[in-house]
Amino acid sequence: MKIKIGFLAILASLAIFSISCSKSDNPAPQKTKTELLSTTGTWKFSSASANGTDVSAMNPPFSPCAKDNILSFSAGGTGNINEGATKCDPADPTDRPFTWNWLNSETTLHISTPLFTGGSSDFNLKSLTSTQLVLEQLYSPLAGPSIIINVTFVH
Repeated sequence: MKIKIGFLAILASLAIFSISCSKSDNPAPQKTKTELLSTTGTWKFSSASANGTDVSAMNPPFSPCAKDNILSFSAGGTGNINEGATKCDPADPTDRPFTWNWLNSETTLHISTPLFTGGSSDFNLKSLTSTQLVLEQLYSPLAGPSIIINVTFVH
């Protein structure tokens, strides 16, 4: 009887030990910002806000022909803007290549071509996950003061 109890105690200990050493104790390595930007798929406009107010319908810079653009980034510092279903100018090419790089310790994303009318080539990175990219940019309209706009892209 003592042998059975001892054997059961050993089995229980082994079961507890094997559960405590599961793979969940070894989380997958964190992806770098470059990996999150370039290897998780294409990015599409989701929304834009200024001072907490939705400005997604503001035209410009967020005209329907710009909001349907599809962005892709490669790890090597190149990318592409696909004009999507509607072009702002029918004479525009369907695809516009660009280059990109990180600035200021990966807090600023520089893209060689502005993404929106009145915008610049530099965006402050607000957040980046495998499904969402939030960028902040100073927008300078043709009339009126410049405003800071947060633009959200998703997969």
